[in-house]
Amino acid sequence: MGIVIKQSFKNTLFIYLGFAVGGINTLVLYTRFLEDEYYGLVTFLLATSNILMPLIALGIHHTIVKFFSSYFTKIDKDKFLSSVLFLPLLIAIPIGFFGDLFYEQISNHLSVKNPIIKEYTFVIYLVAFACAYFEVFYAWAKVNFQTVFGNILKELYNRVAVMILLFAVYFQWITKSEFIYYLTGAYFIRMLLMMFYAFRLYLPKFTFQRPDNFKEVLSFSFYIILAGSAGAIILDIDKFMIPGKESLETAAYYTVAVFIGSFIEAPSRAMLNILQPLTSKTLNEKNHLEVASLYKKSSINLLIISGFFFVLINANINELFRLLPVQYAGGALVVFMISLLKLYNGFLGNNGAIINNSKYYKITLPYSLIMAISVYFLNKLFYYELDMGTDGLALATLIVIFSANTSKIFFVKRKFSMTPFTDKSFIMVLVIAVLYLLFNFWDFPIHNINVFNFPIDPIINIILKSAIIAVIYLFLIIKLNISTEISGLFKRFISNNL
Repeated sequence: MGIVIKQSFKNTLFIYLGFAVGGINTLVLYTRFLEDEYYGLVTFLLATSNILMPLIALGIHHTIVKFFSSYFTKIDKDKFLSSVLFLPLLIAIPIGFFGDLFYEQISNHLSVKNPIIKEYTFVIYLVAFACAYFEVFYAWAKVNFQTVFGNILKELYNRVAVMILLFAVYFQWITKSEFIYYLTGAYFIRMLLMMFYAFRLYLPKFTFQRPDNFKEVLSFSFYIILAGSAGAIILDIDKFMIPGKESLETAAYYTVAVFIGSFIEAPSRAMLNILQPLTSKTLNEKNHLEVASLYKKSSINLLIISGFFFVLINANINELFRLLPVQYAGGALVVFMISLLKLYNGFLGNNGAIINNSKYYKITLPYSLIMAISVYFLNKLFYYELDMGTDGLALATLIVIFSANTSKIFFVKRKFSMTPFTDKSFIMVLVIAVLYLLFNFWDFPIHNINVFNFPIDPIINIILKSAIIAVIYLFLIIKLNISTEISGLFKRFISNNL
């Protein structure tokens, strides 16, 4: 776990720095510098591009991670990379052609409830294309076990770009419309930066020769593109469906709640960046003991870190919403459901990487299709028919992903005879539950402290309660010796500073 801990630590720092910048953007700048309608428009365009992106990428970013470590000579690696690099264009060019041909019909369909969408429909394709090739080159870096720079571009770059552009809107250097165009350009700059970095790490000698297992590569890409497209639908269909019933402003309000609830997934994303190629490598080497070790260690460590932020966020949610404009309040239940889902995802460790990079990868397609269909119909039921509002969208996502992830635990247990659980797992779940229940129902009674008409008393209350939670949480983790890695890091830190 040495390389995992080292790069995961760096990645976590940059992810949380990105979340901090994103938090300022989402909770302060977007809600004050950009009209709610335009914020909702940006949310819709990016969510829709995320749905389209896996189709354009053709699953190549997953294909690179799975197969690169199975080639042992530079010639074979060059054949492989040369073969897959341009495959996304086989999808991207026809989509672009037909999108342009039927642009009027597509834009009219998407803008029935919100006419402002029509003018910006083309942005969906451009952002999807830029994100697809970014992921391809990011995977290129991952298989060379260099994830930090790509992680900075993925988690921090866009949010800093958004912050700069939002201030440009505030100072009237650009218009709200130009904000969307400049943001689109920022995605292309990010793609090019990732491309140059990937080529710097490993520049293949491009050839028209194909690897011997090219049919297997294409087969894997086909399955993963369908599974990835279905997976993208699961994650972003709710934001896509909101403008079909309500105003774009509602999408903005929902996005804020989802962002807050998603804050706890940063450790998972950081660790999985390096765990994915490591898992693929150990599976290709048929080292199942190491796979099982990674499975358990990633699960307990992610549970500890994700659980900490789960308690922090939900225990402070009422104070946090006091910092937002009043129309954004009322999303506490969405935050709880999304954060609970992210906590469970962390609990699974590298479960998804084990399935995706094994010979059983084809099972991801029926899983993803069933999940996509289920979340769509549950959204229709909860949001449209039962009129549960955005709480219903979050509930649908929670039910579907929780059920699917639970079944994946049993699948890996049956095929690999391994689980993510240790003797400390359920103790850790109990610690998280007790601390959540203990701190969720009271706040420090500090009120009416303002600086330049901005209330800072919620910030004071959040800091005070978070400090108490952090001390108790860390004490319990070390005292109960939940994780040997975290206990070791803590003891090393103490010895170096005493």
